Amino acid sequence: MARKVDWTDSAWDDLSGIAEYIARDSEYYAATFVQEIKEAAASLAQFAERGQIVPEFGDPSIRELLVNSYRLVYRISEKQVVILTLIHGARRVWRT
Repeated sequence: MARKVDWTDSAWDDLSGIAEYIARDSEYYAATFVQEIKEAAASLAQFAERGQIVPEFGDPSIRELLVNSYRLVYRISEKQVVILTLIHGARRVWRT
């Protein structure tokens, strides 16, 4: 069953900020990066469980996909995937 994929405002801000940073050197690579992230997120509609459980949480409903050097962190439920954040792979996700 396909789930609906939604993004939080902060996750969109994360993507935008990273794209702006990459675009300082190359607009082409920034656009390619954004497309790759969007495709990875869209793929979660069918394959949400393929991502690993985020180690900082240990909660099976909070997972991450590694895309290049970035962690696409999301929460899954029966009918929905919510993209929570996009961070560099060297960073940890902190609970708030």
